Amino acid sequence: MASALSHTVAALGIGACFYERGIPKRVWLIGAACSVIPDLDVIGFRFGIRYGDFLGHRGFTHSLVFAALLASAVVATAFRHGIPGMGRFSMWLYCFLATSSHGLLDAMTDGGLGVAFFAPFNNHRYFLPWRPIRVSPIAVGRFFTERGLVVLKSELIWIWLPAIILTFVALVLRRHDSAEKSPTPS
Repeated sequence: MASALSHTVAALGIGACFYERGIPKRVWLIGAACSVIPDLDVIGFRFGIRYGDFLGHRGFTHSLVFAALLASAVVATAFRHGIPGMGRFSMWLYCFLATSSHGLLDAMTDGGLGVAFFAPFNNHRYFLPWRPIRVSPIAVGRFFTERGLVVLKSELIWIWLPAIILTFVALVLRRHDSAEKSPTPS
């Protein structure tokens, strides 16, 4: 798994694609929360749920169906009246992408059993063919080791840097689009 902080950075990078002036900050906080919620499945270890089970780590909560359900629940509860500067579908899409990015990034790691993208219809676990991200330890204490530094370096290169580039490109394109739409003095 990639670290929770890296999932949050990815969600904020995705959020830059939806950014408009006046959108409340809570939208970005909720998107960040959506990006880490899939890892709540690790609680199952304490209840005897095995890693490869439907509700195990990287199982249903990492699926595209879960991402769609979570995005729908967020929009229906937190944004049922809409928000200024962002339509309900855009809000749903942002939450969906933030949540599903979690599974995508985990499928790019070099450890674990893969991700059940298609649960509940298929519990088969998948990895992407390209897996440059070092798998993060589940226990927080293990993250502060030499291995943790290797993981952090990997995440900085393969998650943080692309998220920063995405943010920069999205904001430049938005600024360029705004400049084209503004009236020119005659």
